[in-house]
Amino acid sequence: MKLLRLTAKPSTPRPFADRTAHRDHARFLRQPARSLAAALLAGLLAGGSGSPAFAQDPGQSPPPQEQQEHPPLPTPQSPEQNRPDQDPNAATQAPKPAYGTGPTSPPIPVSLGVSKYSYRRAPRPFPNLLNPYRQVSIPEFGTSNSPRVDQLIHDGKLEITLQDAVELALENSLDIAVARYNPWFADTDIMAAEAGGLPQGISGAEIRFSTANVPFLSYDPTLTTSVFFDDRSTPINNPFISGTGTAGATGLVSHTSQYNSVYTQGFSSGTTLTATWDNSRSSSSSAANFFNPSVASSLTISFQQQLLNGFGFFQNRRNILIAKNNRKLADYAFEQQAITTVTNTINAYWELVYARENVKVQEQAVTVSSKLFGDNKKQLEIGTMAPLDVTRAESELATDRQNLIVAQTVKLTDEQILKNVISKDPLSPTLINVEIVPVDHPNPPEAVEAGTFEDAIKEAFIKRPDLLEQALNVKNAAIDSRATRQALLPTATLTAQYESQALAGNSPIITGSNTTAGTAIVGANGQPVTVLDMNGVPVEVFEPNTAAVTNGVAHQGFGNAQSQIFHNQFPDYLIGVNLQIPIRNRAAQATNQRAVLTQRQIEAQFLQLKNAALLDVRNAYIALTQDRAQVQAASKARELQQETFNAEQKRYQLGASTVYNVILTQRDLITAQGAELRALANLVEAKANYERAVGRTLEVNRVTIADAKHGQIERETLIPGTINGQVVGTDKIFAGEGQR
Repeated sequence: MKLLRLTAKPSTPRPFADRTAHRDHARFLRQPARSLAAALLAGLLAGGSGSPAFAQDPGQSPPPQEQQEHPPLPTPQSPEQNRPDQDPNAATQAPKPAYGTGPTSPPIPVSLGVSKYSYRRAPRPFPNLLNPYRQVSIPEFGTSNSPRVDQLIHDGKLEITLQDAVELALENSLDIAVARYNPWFADTDIMAAEAGGLPQGISGAEIRFSTANVPFLSYDPTLTTSVFFDDRSTPINNPFISGTGTAGATGLVSHTSQYNSVYTQGFSSGTTLTATWDNSRSSSSSAANFFNPSVASSLTISFQQQLLNGFGFFQNRRNILIAKNNRKLADYAFEQQAITTVTNTINAYWELVYARENVKVQEQAVTVSSKLFGDNKKQLEIGTMAPLDVTRAESELATDRQNLIVAQTVKLTDEQILKNVISKDPLSPTLINVEIVPVDHPNPPEAVEAGTFEDAIKEAFIKRPDLLEQALNVKNAAIDSRATRQALLPTATLTAQYESQALAGNSPIITGSNTTAGTAIVGANGQPVTVLDMNGVPVEVFEPNTAAVTNGVAHQGFGNAQSQIFHNQFPDYLIGVNLQIPIRNRAAQATNQRAVLTQRQIEAQFLQLKNAALLDVRNAYIALTQDRAQVQAASKARELQQETFNAEQKRYQLGASTVYNVILTQRDLITAQGAELRALANLVEAKANYERAVGRTLEVNRVTIADAKHGQIERETLIPGTINGQVVGTDKIFAGEGQR
């Protein structure tokens, strides 16, 4: 039987029928087992023609004396053999698992320490009363990489494990640095709400503050003090009313000093307390005043209580409740950002691992192709190989070099991506030209899936920060809706007031009176009126002029006035109700209806987010289970393809195969190796995505958001709110300044 050729002779083109028969026969030869194919090929070699033309056929094995001229080709290594410190010629070894049960004594968790940096309370006024009126010192954000980056660089290489990459990303990620400020913004909102102000809101909070129109209350006490001095000279037009008398009507001169203080504070029950303490001292040139100078004082305590709109603790603490919920929401949003950063870091790490392994595979392909091309050139020179085989080998070498360039490009790109993830400044002189060398390798992880899909969904609904975040938005919307419903009521204010007044000053001490003759009494004719005295002598009649006889001045002042106030000598009591009814009440109705609509919309968004989370968990669950099966299939395919390539090499060395067949099996082996690498990378990335989908990323990677929950000591970080590396809040900041 004549063996059909795989390729035509260069000088004699094959007819179309021969080529068709050749393809059918070649397809038939690939179906039997390797042992049967070897036996068949041996028979063909024994009965084949020895004509020169047949000997030049690339599909025909060379003469026996030339069979030993085919040197062995280098064997591409499997991904499992591309391990550091491992003999490449050793048998395939089971890789060490990248994920295990964990160390017996777990390391200190990586903590982001958000709760230790509190901006919720203002500086304490004691012992320094000026503290509340001074700005809190917050250091600028540091832009340099954490010291660990430089510590891990050796000989121009940054050798890191997956855990190192995660920790470096959490220390240096700008996304983390930006998101870390949101909880601190939420702290300031709580402080503002507890003072009676409006929170400004944070990213991710659907409800920043309640829109209910409620009577304003300031929970921070307000002390208002005013001092006035008034010197005045007033022209007079009626001297009797002004008290200056008919003589010296030149003007009224007065001097007044006022010292007034008002204390006001609101309470979350809807109560407002106001205490007013007024004091004035005045002196005048008027002779009509009882006290000159005089001191007038009054103490007024007023109490206002809202009875309808603005009544009760809930409505008046609505913004405080919303601000506290938003603080929890900020923690969840920060946790979500941390999960995203960790997941992206894991994916970037494994992509770089795959890219580096793929470069090794492509380098081995180039090595094999180069060896094959060199050997074929030598055989062409001695006339034992057709030129077309050399061309094919050269073409394969060019293709492998192109694939190597593409793999190297992907490697450099993935390396830069990971470098950006784990550093704040990838252009740092110590990092810009550093090669990142991942130490861990992708290995099939242990099963991390929940027992059933339903269990995975339950876990996701409990742990996913985005769902917990939206649940708080729903709660805040319900708070606002309830507050606006109560704000539909009219405003009724109960007012009660107590006032105690006092008056004191300097007054003359009167010991008696002295009567003297005053103005003569005249008749109608203008002549003095006379009367007869007891002796019959006519005498004039005068108007009596009585003057008080004084003996010194009684001095009374500020102390006497305060004594009168607290002894309640001049009290004043007032009570009343003020009712304000808005006709039609359209503004409050619009606010309430909008709040209810917002609540319904957020509830719908919550359900929408739940469904999206369900789909996310479903896809991640399927991807993880399928990728695990894909790894097993790819590993088996690569193992079988390795055996096929080894057999084809032996056949080629014995002269029973062709260059074309070696190239095909080599290409299939490289494809299988790349598929196995890709499947392994996809599997470990699917594991990270599944952990993200169910919300256990931080738990698996031993990352905590707040140190205080675990009692761990946080590593040094570049976060505002520290003094000499010590984590502090605003109180300690001022305490430290006071000590200095």
